[in-house]
Amino acid sequence: MTSIHVLRSAIFLSGALLLLSCNKDDQNDPVEETNKYPTLTGVNPIVVAHRGASGYLPEHTIEGYTKAIEMGADFIEPDLVMTKDGQLVVRHEPMLSGTTNVADIPAFASKKSTKNIDGAMVTDWFVCDFTLAEIKQLKAKQALAERSQHYNNLYAIPTFAEVIALAKQKSAQTGRIIGIYPETKHPSFHEALNLKITDKLLEVLTAEGWNDASSPVYVQSFEVSNLQYLRSKSTVKIIQLLSCYDVTLNGDLIFTVPAGEIISDGKPYDWHLKGDARDYGFFRTQEGLDFVKTYANGIGPWKPFIISYKGTDANKDGKADDINADGKIDDSDKEALPPSTLISDAHKKGLQVHAYTFRNEGRRLLHNYYNNPILEYQAFYKLGLDGLFSDFTDMAVQAR
Repeated sequence: MTSIHVLRSAIFLSGALLLLSCNKDDQNDPVEETNKYPTLTGVNPIVVAHRGASGYLPEHTIEGYTKAIEMGADFIEPDLVMTKDGQLVVRHEPMLSGTTNVADIPAFASKKSTKNIDGAMVTDWFVCDFTLAEIKQLKAKQALAERSQHYNNLYAIPTFAEVIALAKQKSAQTGRIIGIYPETKHPSFHEALNLKITDKLLEVLTAEGWNDASSPVYVQSFEVSNLQYLRSKSTVKIIQLLSCYDVTLNGDLIFTVPAGEIISDGKPYDWHLKGDARDYGFFRTQEGLDFVKTYANGIGPWKPFIISYKGTDANKDGKADDINADGKIDDSDKEALPPSTLISDAHKKGLQVHAYTFRNEGRRLLHNYYNNPILEYQAFYKLGLDGLFSDFTDMAVQAR
């Protein structure tokens, strides 16, 4: 078990390693020969480019994915939503204003509306109200204000097929397999609009010849029933995503979501619709892992499921103190707790563990990591993590 003292003594590792595989039997996945970390299959963890090179360029763009591949990404992650005319395009959410210039286009002003997204009423422009031709009129922008805005309004919104084409093209050019790691976003929301997002995913994967266990593909979702349906139709690799609403001052995970907020932050929304009381905490149990094993190849937890954190409350006001005295309270004011047993528990069930999301910014790094993202990566790698999602592919590869 990695201790804080080990974290403080961690050293830099340099250089990008050869690509690796999540499964030794998957011939379309590259294999890393070095048995460096205690992963499920004995190969080094995969690096998934979270929404592309999103730490540097606007997320979910061909340009961002290209940069991430150049940095050494093993897989690129396209989040999938559906257009009005039933096409899969790549955005993090059905909403458009946060990542595109839609608000600046007068012709689309009337398309702004309010919809129920997993229990939260959201007013925005929604992909499902646009045709693919209309989506192609938009340009991407950086979602986070703290990151460079220099590349805003330059890059188009890609389709899922275009991302696959890029992965295949770069695989041929580089001589290494570049995989894809699509997520179906809010499946129940889409299904209620008669937009069959899982069926469309299967259709595209089949057309591309990437719809079986040997394909360089993982499909992920925060819902359950769509993944079970996918398993009934395909042998493609599947990951069940896990989330929680927040973390308490002492490091406990919070799964109860306040009224009016997005329910899927704490439990699968399809379970909520069915009246199922279980939340994502269920998947930490032996029973939950056995359940996942019936339809998925692994789990994709938020980082605190593995290494949680606590705040310091010296003044006893019930809130974390600003221990670095920068006038703000964020992750840099929190201390890492000893790791949970989730990785080893999952491995005992034959399940992979891919964690999200790793970022470079100091405010997103726990105090133990001393503003050095390499230390965070290594803390997780040493536990046997099988893969991770990073906004900064280059740093994830360097740390590996």
